Amino acid sequence: MCRACVSQLYLRDELFANGSAGLFGTTEVRTTRRDFMALSATAAAVASTLGSSRSAFAADGGADTIFINGTVIPVPGVTPVNALAIGQGKVLATGSKNVVMGLKTAQTKIVDLEGRTLLPGLMDSHHHTVMAGLVFELLHDVGYSVFPTRRQLIDGLRAIAARTPPGQWICGAKFDNLLQGGNLSKEELDGVSTQHPIFIWYVNSHDACVNSLAYKDANIPNNIGTLPGNSYFGRDANGQFNGLLYEEAALMMFAPKLFPKITPQLAAKATQDYLRTVAATGTTFVHEPGTLRSEWIAPFAKLSNSFACRTSASIMFDDVKGLEPYRGLGLGAKAAQVPNSLFTLYGIKIVVDGSPQTETAAYTQPYLHTDNKGKPNFTAAQLKEMVAAAKAFGMPVLLHCQGDYTVDIALDAIEAAYGNSTALGVNRIEHSMFTREDQYQRMKALNVEATFLMNNIRYYGQAYRDDIFGPRRTNYSAATGACLQNKINFSLHTDAPCSPVGPLPLVETAMTRVCVIDNSVIGADQAISLDEALRAVTINAARQIGMGDRLGSLEKGKEADITILEDNPYKVDPARIGKIKVSETWVAGRKRFG
Repeated sequence: MCRACVSQLYLRDELFANGSAGLFGTTEVRTTRRDFMALSATAAAVASTLGSSRSAFAADGGADTIFINGTVIPVPGVTPVNALAIGQGKVLATGSKNVVMGLKTAQTKIVDLEGRTLLPGLMDSHHHTVMAGLVFELLHDVGYSVFPTRRQLIDGLRAIAARTPPGQWICGAKFDNLLQGGNLSKEELDGVSTQHPIFIWYVNSHDACVNSLAYKDANIPNNIGTLPGNSYFGRDANGQFNGLLYEEAALMMFAPKLFPKITPQLAAKATQDYLRTVAATGTTFVHEPGTLRSEWIAPFAKLSNSFACRTSASIMFDDVKGLEPYRGLGLGAKAAQVPNSLFTLYGIKIVVDGSPQTETAAYTQPYLHTDNKGKPNFTAAQLKEMVAAAKAFGMPVLLHCQGDYTVDIALDAIEAAYGNSTALGVNRIEHSMFTREDQYQRMKALNVEATFLMNNIRYYGQAYRDDIFGPRRTNYSAATGACLQNKINFSLHTDAPCSPVGPLPLVETAMTRVCVIDNSVIGADQAISLDEALRAVTINAARQIGMGDRLGSLEKGKEADITILEDNPYKVDPARIGKIKVSETWVAGRKRFG
């Protein structure tokens, strides 16, 4: 729910012990497949030391694990069965208990589901894992899910101050001005404490608010003017600081004070800890679009076997040359697997506009009560050149497009470079919040697919309708129903940490279209069925990151990624689906959570 997916603030070299390029340590990468395989051979040993060893496989043809006595859904929309067998990290069979038990050997482990529901592993196709890990490791979460009212927020900050030594910084993240009572002020934060410098980072990741002591501790002169990148300090009617900071240059004047230097050990711990919390929501796979740097690929892949979720990434356009050493892995068309790891590479990310919440996304019609239409980050000609370069490199594109004007120029660029070909993989429109009906028809013709940030409906539907777009445009936002009508595959994602993690609330919102802020229904005609919503976080999501032949369904020979739920989503009120308890998650045949 951010201005341009996520801020790059956390990548600034000043914050890292050895520069941001070495965030996860360094590994020499060579250009030939043979050399790369040699480089990656150490990954198995690393995995073992990080706890990824498995019990010995059962005898040839037998199962490592058999799940019985539950509801097993091999693919959403297919008749359920009651048993599943897996072996050597793969699905061996689904069907009746009597048939599947034929794969049992003396070494086979039997898991009694006791009536629980087993699904293909749930997937998040757009999730900023590294940034989220660092945010939650280093800053207090003061967002809407923790403090839904302004009073709770201020009381919570005072409680943090009471247990923090005087003079030490209090740093919070994920504050949401739309949901938590409007912008913060210097005076409010002074009311929390005059003994601690305070820095509260907004969920959009581009703005923040500080108290008086923070200005003093960071040596900010009162006469400071506009900074590079249109960054500036907010001021009141009398020209005095009001506490608000806008954009990276202003934030960076405080950032080095906020937390200790980030080391590879800290980054690894932060990512591992964070992905354990993600797995607890039923997620088995996260795709990181554009915020994992090419220098991190080799060391990150080595760590990936220790993560509770399978991981994947697309690289930002200006970092594409860093993919050259990985060409031997087969970039393009399907996800490229880094050897001996649970990490894959897929496409090239371009952020074409901003956010509806900050009125920086680009539209053909103005925002409500204004003549502002927003502006794209690139001209149509520039975007065509960039997409053509991605095509020439041999990979698909993931284009961040919130506004309909941006979708227009994005589809022009895709058509000019790729036509309607998917030979290099599925080209995606990221978020696609306000795409028009005629654009969906064009997407279908070009074989372009959408991935929807459904939490924008869940949390911002009321604000969209009443303050930003009006009812007509808001009711057609995140138009999953229009995608179905046009036979376009789509996925659902969280864009974490810019919205709460977890695929089940996305499924619930796609079905109910309820904004939880006022319980109003946003665009009832765009609601979809449970089958369709679950496909959007399983088989459709797998297709959109080049892994449809390996993940997303429990078909024989596919990877054994599994989510087990305490309740059957087909038997509960749709409004309760987001609250179903996750029992276990399994990745590549190994239990990672539960």
